[in-house]
Amino acid sequence: MFAVVEIAGKQFKVTENMNVAVPKLEAKVGEKVKIDKVLLLEEDKAKTIGNSYVKGAVVEATVVDHDRHDKILVFKKKRRKNYKVTKGHRQSFTTIHIDTITQSRERDLR
Repeated sequence: MFAVVEIAGKQFKVTENMNVAVPKLEAKVGEKVKIDKVLLLEEDKAKTIGNSYVKGAVVEATVVDHDRHDKILVFKKKRRKNYKVTKGHRQSFTTIHIDTITQSRERDLR
């Protein structure tokens, strides 16, 4: 079983018992996080694709760690103008552990 979830505007393909590095979340280490923005869900070769999101599908995860990526250097130069600038940037991220992927079996009565 796997799911494609949207976290902070980015899409991740996740399975149970998997660690994923996602953009920084405002949750403490050890805290449980519920992700309800599930775009696609596959279980037993049956795929469910949401019309924006799959109704009733929830991915539960535990925050493992907060850290920062390696530094990225940005170098700018304009030739013959004596202009050189070097700047650096480190992006923060959160590592989460996917605990369960579930979908409620409620019927849509219309």
